[in-house]
Amino acid sequence: MEIAWNESTVRVLCFLGAFALLALAEALAPRRVLAVSKPRRWLSNLGLVAINNLIVRLGAPITLAGLALVAEARGWGLLNTLELPAWLAVLLGVILLDFVVYLQHVLFHALPFLWRLHRVHHADLDVDVTTGVRFHPLEIVLSFGIKMSAVVLLGVPALAVVTFEILLNATSMFNHANLKLPTWLDRVLRLFLVTPDMHRIHHSADPRETNTNFGFNLPWWDYLLGTYVAQPRVSHEQMTLGLAEVRDAKDADALPGMLALPFVVPRK
Repeated sequence: MEIAWNESTVRVLCFLGAFALLALAEALAPRRVLAVSKPRRWLSNLGLVAINNLIVRLGAPITLAGLALVAEARGWGLLNTLELPAWLAVLLGVILLDFVVYLQHVLFHALPFLWRLHRVHHADLDVDVTTGVRFHPLEIVLSFGIKMSAVVLLGVPALAVVTFEILLNATSMFNHANLKLPTWLDRVLRLFLVTPDMHRIHHSADPRETNTNFGFNLPWWDYLLGTYVAQPRVSHEQMTLGLAEVRDAKDADALPGMLALPFVVPRK
């Protein structure tokens, strides 16, 4: 039977492959002892993934790659006005989209009404491979709209869009993984990739650390814009993860509580 190798098929296969490899890796070499039942957290976090995919699939009039093809045909966007080799346009497209996602992430921390949505991602009492795909549906909808605007304004090629989405998904799961890497390997990877130890600091319950290390894929924006912190104030094993105001598992790790969290007034 012939398989239709379309955008969705490729993305799903890459997601499942990356998820399986990282779940196995963190089971073999965990960085921290988990505080909450893994089956319950995984059921809730992956439940959000299912809901989000359904909403985007049913609600979006076009895929990001489809929109990129429309923009290319009509000459919309920066890269479509430049005479660049195809490989360079794809490379620049991936890098520019990564910068957009970095800025989006900073914005979701800076603006209170956006932070309410993003709190769902940060409320996880543990951080592992499933945290990398744990986002409130409203945040996913807004993020999709931001990426649609970026694709059109920047004129990102369709191949760059698909490549970026696959990389973003895989690297988000990687840098959230509860995975212990050798110190030398972590140091090398940080030159071009956000590592688990680097991003885990961003999930600290200490606000001074929460508002650092915003990168999901490339670490360069944190280095250049002064948001990089190399190590947590306490050890990775001892640092408290999550949000100081959300310590009840029914709010942090149960699907109904996660969906309701943006509409709950944070405790002081």
